[in-house]
Amino acid sequence: MGVNSTEKSSFEPVTDADREIIAEQLGRAPRALRAVAARCPSGHPSVVQTSPRLDDGTPFPTLYYLTCPKLTSMVGTLEASGLMKEMTDRLAEDPELAAAYQRTHESYLAERDAIDPLGHEVSAGGMPGRVKCLHVHLAHTLAVGPGVNPFGDETLALLKSNGWPSGDCQG
Repeated sequence: MGVNSTEKSSFEPVTDADREIIAEQLGRAPRALRAVAARCPSGHPSVVQTSPRLDDGTPFPTLYYLTCPKLTSMVGTLEASGLMKEMTDRLAEDPELAAAYQRTHESYLAERDAIDPLGHEVSAGGMPGRVKCLHVHLAHTLAVGPGVNPFGDETLALLKSNGWPSGDCQG
């Protein structure tokens, strides 16, 4: 599951079983679910696509949400290591990376606004000026495939080098 930038979405509708698993993963009822955007190797949802607004109309700019507890824990460990500051620092030092990240931000906004325009340029994860949430970037990469989000791609590569996936990802 997940697509690259040249393919049409292969997201799956959220089933009742998925909704139950996602609620268990999050420890609460999921909100604004649109689709399952990626699954872990054991078949459980790992990323969901959410609506740009909650049911009450409140803007919810995070289009892709990481649900897999094993992945969220592993990403939390990466975040605690100071990786986001290093990534943000690289944006100031590497114009090509900064340009790629700007394109990521623009494509994220375009995709979200095609569903429901929020009327602002706020995307997610600190884009385009900093890196503030690797969970968002990984979810984006798992949903749309490699080559779209450089920091999601890097996060995925680090997780793979740390042994993911292994076992039942529902954790």
